[in-house]
Amino acid sequence: MSSALQSGLLFGGPLSLFWGWTICAFFVYPTSGGVYFWISRLAPSTPALGFFTGNLYAWAMVLTGCSGNLSVALYLSSMVEIGTGVHLTPVQVAAIAWGICILSGIVNIWWTLGGTILLVVTLFVKSAPAGHNSAKFVFTDFENVSGYSNTGFVVLLGFLQAVYTLEGCETGAQVAEEAKNAAWAAPVSISVSIAGSWLLGVIYLLALLFSVRSIESIANTSYAIPISQLYVDIMGQRLSLLCLFVIMFAQWAAALTAWTASSRLFYALARDGAFKPRRWFMYLAPTHAPIAGYIGSPIAFSAIISSAAISVMIAYLMPLVLRVLRPNCMPERGPFHLGRFSYTCSCLGSAFGIFVCVLFILPTYKNVTAQNMNYAIVAVGAVALLVGVQYLIFRFCGWTFKGVTRTLEEEQGLQRADAKNV
Repeated sequence: MSSALQSGLLFGGPLSLFWGWTICAFFVYPTSGGVYFWISRLAPSTPALGFFTGNLYAWAMVLTGCSGNLSVALYLSSMVEIGTGVHLTPVQVAAIAWGICILSGIVNIWWTLGGTILLVVTLFVKSAPAGHNSAKFVFTDFENVSGYSNTGFVVLLGFLQAVYTLEGCETGAQVAEEAKNAAWAAPVSISVSIAGSWLLGVIYLLALLFSVRSIESIANTSYAIPISQLYVDIMGQRLSLLCLFVIMFAQWAAALTAWTASSRLFYALARDGAFKPRRWFMYLAPTHAPIAGYIGSPIAFSAIISSAAISVMIAYLMPLVLRVLRPNCMPERGPFHLGRFSYTCSCLGSAFGIFVCVLFILPTYKNVTAQNMNYAIVAVGAVALLVGVQYLIFRFCGWTFKGVTRTLEEEQGLQRADAKNV
């Protein structure tokens, strides 16, 4: 949330940030079980859809992890400038990002919750002497640096902050096979994760918006990550370093979550024959974690750090659109489902996803230059090209992909059902 704050603060202002967060959280509910698994279940006769969706999502989560680690490097760069006055070069920042990619390891999940509470309390206490912003400012203030005169369009541009922050909400589905009673635990964990993320995000966002001193100073800051200026304006140099460290570590944890999801998906793709070398990516460590998928994924695409939101959204769209176009293709429901509202939610989710994908490839500035050009379409095209080349290599080498491999439990269930029918 902090890393992408400037995209909402400068394109729409507090109005876009607060309401965009709530609106996007409403539409963010995904399909339980993982996009790759469900597209294969919805269209078992078309395994190519599962191939493209699975690989697209796996690489998109790699992009998400890499963009998160770049944010960590930018936080470090800002902290160095705040503490010493030294401005790091882009090459030095890139080197730090590479180091963070390699050093990613064990993370304490409670850091995010505890860190958010610490930040909220600190923001309110330190901004109290100068007075907090009014509720009118927090909920209705509009800012625009884009050059566009259409207020609605500018507000929508600010939604990127919410979509980027909330993406990956279904990552619990990627590790569902490692949980007990996964058919119930996975969707419940996803639902609780979304609701908890929204609530925690609202609390933190309100603390930021009631405390922010100058949006202009944030827009013109020399710090690598603009939110650093917000903290310096409120609480000075030393305390800002502590707060930025808390945010930086939480960002690192978010990147690790994305890589955890991508590693499990790479494992599933390799298991089903949609990713080579199969044996290497199927290898499980003694802890039953797919090490090759975890280590290999960030290194392979560490240079590609943009357009994660669009790539993930396209992968989300595949099962949703198929559900809309083929309403009778749903397999047997699990114990957790939306009942008669399922199709309506699929329609709403599809419309929102298509809208977001189109919106986020549009130029963010009216007067487009090489410096402010939105290169998202280039990065998304690169990912699509990568997946397409993978598919052509499969065809050229004569490799086959028949869709999701049934687990032992599924086979036993089918055998019991057949015996019962007999």
